[in-house]
Amino acid sequence: MSKLSLIIKREFISKVRNKSFIVMTFLSPLLFVGIAVFVGYLSTMKADLKTIAVHDQSGKFFSEFKSDEEYKYVDFSEVNLQVLKDSIVSEAYEGLLVIPKTDDKIAFQKGIQYVSNDSPSVMFISKIEETINHKLTQENFQKAGLDTLAIKNAKSDIAIQLSKASGEAALKGLNEIKIGIGGAFGYLIMMFIVIYGNMVMRSVIEEKVSRIIEVIISSVKPFQLMMGKIIGTSLAGILQFLIWALLGLTAMFIFSTVFGIQMGATSGMEDEAMKAAQSEMSGSIQMYIAELWNLPIATLLISFIFYFIGGYFLYSSFYASIGAAVDNETDSQQFLLPIIMPLILGVYIGFFTVMNDPHGTVATVFSMIPLTSPIVMMMRIPFGVPLWQIALSLIILFGTFILVVWFAAKIYRVGILMYGKKPTWKELYKWSKY
Repeated sequence: MSKLSLIIKREFISKVRNKSFIVMTFLSPLLFVGIAVFVGYLSTMKADLKTIAVHDQSGKFFSEFKSDEEYKYVDFSEVNLQVLKDSIVSEAYEGLLVIPKTDDKIAFQKGIQYVSNDSPSVMFISKIEETINHKLTQENFQKAGLDTLAIKNAKSDIAIQLSKASGEAALKGLNEIKIGIGGAFGYLIMMFIVIYGNMVMRSVIEEKVSRIIEVIISSVKPFQLMMGKIIGTSLAGILQFLIWALLGLTAMFIFSTVFGIQMGATSGMEDEAMKAAQSEMSGSIQMYIAELWNLPIATLLISFIFYFIGGYFLYSSFYASIGAAVDNETDSQQFLLPIIMPLILGVYIGFFTVMNDPHGTVATVFSMIPLTSPIVMMMRIPFGVPLWQIALSLIILFGTFILVVWFAAKIYRVGILMYGKKPTWKELYKWSKY
């Protein structure tokens, strides 16, 4: 045990003293905050005003187009159409909307054109189509002798009220909030595994190539060395994450309160819009807060710690064995894809299955599979998962971790002393039997 603690201490100190580790530890939060400030600044910038020339031969539609901060509509119905098209070619205008004059419905539909040197956005074209269709619909109602006001009043606008079986009011969008909370925890686990799992693999490869591993292995067992690297690197990673969180929150507080700079895209919202949104939501905010407080927060946090440890140790064992089997990072690529794929699969299962059916067969099964359970189960817990399922999932996860560590230690024991040969999956299997 004393040798293991020495290895852990050595790995931890070597990581935290590394120049790149120090630079990224203190620079990364500033970069993230800087990006958030930059996004906030960009969101405050108004788009360039685009002038749209309208050639309305019918004389019925131009009044329906309302100019705004992004688009300005100008009536050029009396101007020669070819002259207008030449103006578009010379980029005097953003685009030209041509509306013909004809009673033939098919000919009218085919005659509507938008001429531009650039491809317009889908939303812009949809807005124009909606405006023309609305005007034509009103005319058709009038031709048919229908009262448009009566039709408008006859339209129904239903808003379904959600409630629980107990009679309490339920809220819309609560599932999205739950999957967002669970997804944040799951994504944090995945990011930690990928970043620091690769760090474990690179550390093994570096020591193997420099032949330092031959000196170290003469004093300690391969299993102790592998576990020391995994634990030492994880401690360094946790320290780095804590520093990131502290510096990031501090920087955001300084920028938002001291300098008055807003973060993210919401900073570009107008004050009126923000006030309107707040007034509309004020009645529901307390209900949302109450629902969030009813989430299994303690279960979520405790489960996160266990799935964090189990998931990281499980995948790091794979990373360590791969690092021992190869001589450089290029050769490791053929082994990394099968390891990363379950993580990606867990994310997809979480967002596309858990949100729609958190207690369904697919979600339940993948929350038990150890390679995907750290992500999928963390997404399921906000929806309420029986404790026996969490316990069973953790037992399977840590049991698999012990099995993988035993398997990886065998590959590690043989691989760290193998040089100059690119191993295959078949050879890795042979090493596991030694």
